[in-house]
Amino acid sequence: MPVSGKTMLFDGKTGKPFEEEIVVGIGYILKLIHMVEDKTHARSTGPYSLVTQQPLGGKAQMGGQRLGEMEVWALESHRAAHVLQEMLTIKSDDVVGRAKAFESIVKGVDIPASSVPESFKVLVKELQALGLNIFPVGVVTAKPPTAVASDVKEEEQVKKEAEELAVQSGEEVVVEEQSSQVPAPEDEQVKVGEA
Repeated sequence: MPVSGKTMLFDGKTGKPFEEEIVVGIGYILKLIHMVEDKTHARSTGPYSLVTQQPLGGKAQMGGQRLGEMEVWALESHRAAHVLQEMLTIKSDDVVGRAKAFESIVKGVDIPASSVPESFKVLVKELQALGLNIFPVGVVTAKPPTAVASDVKEEEQVKKEAEELAVQSGEEVVVEEQSSQVPAPEDEQVKVGEA
C-alpha cells in the first residue's frame, strides 16, 4: 500500500481502471455504548416532588416525561385542549384532581373538572412572601386591599385631626388602632352573589 493510501481500482463491469486513484483502507465497526435497552423508560405512577407535586424527572428517579413549552404549543396548534388539560393537571400536579380521577375510573363515572394545580399555589405563596396577594375574580373582601395597605402617615394625620376636633368641641374622642399590614382574613371574604 502506498503512503498516500490511494491505489488504482478497476471497474467491476467493464474491467477498465478508474481515471483517478482511490483511497483504500480497513473499515472499522465500533459498538456504541448507548444501547436502546438502556434508554427505554416507562412510568404509570411514581414519585412526585414534595414542593410542586409534579412528577420527578429522569429515568434514574422513575420520573415522568417532561411536557415543555414547545410541546404545549404543538398541542395547542392541533386544538387538543382536553389532552392539554389532562396532561397539565391530573397527570401533573393537581393532587385533588388525581385522586378524584382515580375514584371516577373505579366507580365508572365521568372524571370531574380539575382543580387548581399545585404549581400555581406555590406561585401564589411565593408572591405572598414578597408582600403581594392574588384575589380570584368575583371575590370581594371586607376591606379593599388599598384600604388595608393605607399609609401610616395618613393614619397619624387622621388621628391628629380627630384630636384637634375633639379639643375644639370639648368632647372626648377615642381613636381605634388599625393594623395596616394585615389583610382581611379568608372568612371575611365573600363571593359575589352569596352576600
